[in-house]
Amino acid sequence: MIENIRLSFRGILSHKLRSFLTMLGIIIGIAAIIAIVSTIQGTNEQIQKNLIGSGVNNVTVSLNSGDWVYDFSAGIPDGIPVISEEQTEQLRNIDHAESVSLFHSRQDYDGVYHLSTSLSGGYVLGIDSTYLDAAGLTVRRGRGISADDLLKFRKVCLLDNDSSTSLFQGENPIGSTIEIHGEPFTVAGIVTDKEVFEPTIKTVNDYYTYSSDRSGKIYIPSTVWPAVYQYDEPESVIIRADRTENMTAIGRAAETILNDTFSSEEFSYKAQDLMEQARQIQQLSESTNTMLLWIAAISLLVGGIGVMNIMLVSVTERTSEIGLKKAIGAPKRAILIQFLTEAVVLTSTGGLLGVITGIILAELISQLNGTPVAISVPASVFAVLFSMAIGIIFGILPSHKAANLDPIEALRHE
Repeated sequence: MIENIRLSFRGILSHKLRSFLTMLGIIIGIAAIIAIVSTIQGTNEQIQKNLIGSGVNNVTVSLNSGDWVYDFSAGIPDGIPVISEEQTEQLRNIDHAESVSLFHSRQDYDGVYHLSTSLSGGYVLGIDSTYLDAAGLTVRRGRGISADDLLKFRKVCLLDNDSSTSLFQGENPIGSTIEIHGEPFTVAGIVTDKEVFEPTIKTVNDYYTYSSDRSGKIYIPSTVWPAVYQYDEPESVIIRADRTENMTAIGRAAETILNDTFSSEEFSYKAQDLMEQARQIQQLSESTNTMLLWIAAISLLVGGIGVMNIMLVSVTERTSEIGLKKAIGAPKRAILIQFLTEAVVLTSTGGLLGVITGIILAELISQLNGTPVAISVPASVFAVLFSMAIGIIFGILPSHKAANLDPIEALRHE
């Protein structure tokens, strides 16, 4: 076998241009597949990162009115109880849920001030001591909200980077006072995501999807929430999953637990199913690129036909050589394997060159268009193995023809 491979490479190198032109269809096909698969994978990862964030696998479950999160500024809805201790315990026992926190949330357009500067459109959240962990937030400066703050009803607050910048214009806010609907709160700390995440915004829809997160957020102890807003206001739930893939299942389980305590046609708890959104967009992206994969597959078919053609030519050119080998006792099997090996070596070399070209092409596309790419190692290995399979399939006919030549007629051939 090693001798056959050596002879195959010698044959390829002795006809460099012809061999390259023969491999060109394989190279183009494999390169196109690698580039497309890498672009699809990179785009899917970017979609998931844009929707879910940088690995912070949390699910938010809120009270909805129809298809929209209910706005509590319109008043507390009738017949919707607050979340009980029993339900909270059930939420904590959901499979694959690592951290659970209950919180209040309100978008405030005219109630948050520092001196004469307002935070219009920002969000105020009433949180407990476990919220930061569940939401994937970390204290960058100052301190967080402690159990003691909750117990003693302290009017302290945390700001995120956006609200800090909007209200304090780059000054150090720690220890300063802000007003929320006339109530003074002391800034205790600045929080930020554990992993800095900047969404890719290219369209108007992208802007509206992420704009709410850019308005700024202020976090206050949930125990002082009634002093600013309403008593007995139903809470939302945030749950951190152990893995991204479990987010959808956790969200559905939480919906069931929370909706079991009341019956309403107008209201229901719904999970913000970002995984499902990501999956739908990915399917749309993949269906668009499937056509390109078929085109690349056609070029591989053309490349395989080219390999078969050149191998038939090679058999014709080497008829005398084949006759001489058979005359001195070479069996059909040896002749068959020799030509089949040559076809496989030819297509495998084309496959390797195609993978390298595909990786370069994918990186070039990424640089020119800003399209994210992720080189798929399994796809690269599969591409090389597939090119070997092409060599076997399209090399069988020429190899069979060479193996079945009559030695006497082959020796007479000029």
